[in-house]
Amino acid sequence: MRLDRPVLQVALDFENLSRALPAAREAVEGGADWVEAGTPLLKSEGLNALRELKKAFPGHRLVADMKVMDTGAFEVEIAAKAGADLVTILGAADDGTIADGVRGGELYGAEVMVDLLGVADPVARTKRVAELGAAAVCWHVGIDMQMAGRTPFEVLGELAKASPVPVAVAGGLTSESVAAAVRAGAQILIVGGAITKSPQITEATRRIRTAIDTQREVASAEFRRYGAHEIRAAFLKVSSPNVTDAMQRKGAMHGLAPHLKDATVRVAGPAVTVVTRDGDWAKPVEAIDRAAAGDVIVVDAGGGTTAIWGELASWSAHGKGVAAVVIDGAARDIDAILELGFPVFSRSVSPNAGEPKGHGEIGVEVVVGGERVRPGDWIVGDLSGLVVVPRERAQEVANRALDVLEHENRVREEIRRGSTLGSVQKLEVWERVG
Repeated sequence: MRLDRPVLQVALDFENLSRALPAAREAVEGGADWVEAGTPLLKSEGLNALRELKKAFPGHRLVADMKVMDTGAFEVEIAAKAGADLVTILGAADDGTIADGVRGGELYGAEVMVDLLGVADPVARTKRVAELGAAAVCWHVGIDMQMAGRTPFEVLGELAKASPVPVAVAGGLTSESVAAAVRAGAQILIVGGAITKSPQITEATRRIRTAIDTQREVASAEFRRYGAHEIRAAFLKVSSPNVTDAMQRKGAMHGLAPHLKDATVRVAGPAVTVVTRDGDWAKPVEAIDRAAAGDVIVVDAGGGTTAIWGELASWSAHGKGVAAVVIDGAARDIDAILELGFPVFSRSVSPNAGEPKGHGEIGVEVVVGGERVRPGDWIVGDLSGLVVVPRERAQEVANRALDVLEHENRVREEIRRGSTLGSVQKLEVWERVG
């Protein structure tokens, strides 16, 4: 495979061809060179997706991201017959599968790209698959790895220098990172979400094309992955529904009402946990002195109806920089708290306060709103409610929630153009059978 310039390949990782086709048209208009039928698209729509894409883009190289693992010749052949010019085989496949796939492709004018996803020694494997006839290799950091902060740049430069065939790279590339990939030696830049999740795909593709051609970063406020030190910033960009979606609809607290100054308030912070008895406000107030700026105090008051939090506690917490308080019990002075602007979530409201008797503990596991909360677990809240995120998954879930939001932004744009949610999602097609 000879490439005269770096290639921009748009990955169409949709479940419905009806969405993939218009997205591809916009991407091609913006400067995409190759069109990829992504693995989800091929699994949901079958090889018919290749046939339709080939009809729509006869002058563009069509990539079938089959991720073949066995029966190399057979799977490459059927993809080639459906219109594919390039078919992916996993680098973890047996040598015989790759060699057989290359031979099968030769019969129909299709080449093989070997995807190095999960390969322990990509340099050695690249040299071997080149000997077997692979036209290119792809250094691929998968989406699940991206959510945990992995990037493709750790190995890319070394691999590009050692590879006897063109190197493709995939793994959360944006207009801010493709230039670095080209400088590192990548010749095929595979971009998915930074194009296909954009409300304006043509413009997004143009920005990426410009970054590739000039080898200069083009600023973008979207589609990046957030590191471990940026968890709060990431969570504050998304809604609590985005977070529960990212956790497969888990983690939501139930029965706690938000008392927020306005609808734009969002809360995100590690939990300082408290358990107390109904009406005993000593430990919740003591927790203010234990909390750091940005923490969320989470109180298990047993669902009680006597207030254990009020205006003065809110002033104290506000002064310490505490992000919010969450109470499975009662709060009072809500009018003053709303005027102050300190976020409070409680199961009930009562003017009646109890006494500071000192029962309970700080820094223990609690159950609030039906959810287990440990010290340091992240709490994300807004007008829709609260979600608990296990501390060990916080970075991953924050990035997944951003991904949910970005997908919604594209769907919102398709609805704005005249579609409906049911039409966009093809709900009747995807209703569960049986």
